[in-house]
Amino acid sequence: MLSVHDKSPVTSATTLTSWARAIRKSLDAAGVDSAALFAEAGLDIAALGDAQARYPVARTNRLWQLAVTATGDPAFALKVAREPGVMSFHALGVSLSASTTLREAFERLIRYFRVVSDGAELRFSSDNDICRYQIAAAADGHAPIPEAVDAFAYVVVRLCRGLYRRDHAPLEVRLTRTAPADPTPWQRAFRCPIVFDAAENVLLFEATAFDAPLEFANPELARQNDEVAARYLARFGKLLIRERLRAVLIEQLPRGEPSQDKAAEALHLSSRSLQRRLADEGASYKEVLDELRRELAMSYLLEARQSISEITYLLGFSDTSSFTHAFRRWTGVAPSRWKAG
Repeated sequence: MLSVHDKSPVTSATTLTSWARAIRKSLDAAGVDSAALFAEAGLDIAALGDAQARYPVARTNRLWQLAVTATGDPAFALKVAREPGVMSFHALGVSLSASTTLREAFERLIRYFRVVSDGAELRFSSDNDICRYQIAAAADGHAPIPEAVDAFAYVVVRLCRGLYRRDHAPLEVRLTRTAPADPTPWQRAFRCPIVFDAAENVLLFEATAFDAPLEFANPELARQNDEVAARYLARFGKLLIRERLRAVLIEQLPRGEPSQDKAAEALHLSSRSLQRRLADEGASYKEVLDELRRELAMSYLLEARQSISEITYLLGFSDTSSFTHAFRRWTGVAPSRWKAG
């Protein structure tokens, strides 16, 4: 059975079997022999029964292409994105559904996207009244194929509709794929203008929707599953060091402020090696620690279960004045006032 360490002869990028499971269901619904296509793509179909298993991205891409050919449906990926369970995404799926705003959900998706796949890179930014969400090439330069982009872009839109409003739609979707002979399936799915043959794969959204409170927000549940996602990511050899560091810090913070030396030791690195690898990713130990504390502080305050002194302890601060000083730096207000607001 395939594991998280399985390698492709072309690239070592891997993806959760959630996609392949949804592809198989759509193939079966279309009357296509899914087992034969899995075998042709070089994928062990038995791995679909293992929630922890992953497939090489290169072979999953081959499955996408075989599926489009076998069904004769250029928009096959849009049907796959509608399959129940396609957004399970391990613990990340629970965190996303428990987010307090769409902005938080998108930031969480980017942070833990390697749970889903490391065969692409996600980017999210806001500019005036528009939020911009991009599906870009992975760090190794391999660009996601059109079918994978179609499926994930539609999953993102369906996520917005499930969390925020059923009629929610992007302002515009830009896809690098060649314009299809019949764009109707894409227009029906996204319900907005579609630009094909674009320079990049980008979804544009109205920014106001991204800060609206979500009905099913559950900060405690989101935080708990963030921790599960972080531990899952820590199993990957290719995982960015900052994510591995976050997983270590989450465990160490309740025991007091962890030093860089102590965190490096838990990662089986020297302090200098940790510092160098973080620098390669454009980060530093203090930045990662500060960002994690800020996120956890807001999560704890939203839960409204812990007192300020308890949160101080959970975040590893020596006293409440140190926590209050840090929180004012993050938000401009004291934690008690932010909590009341």
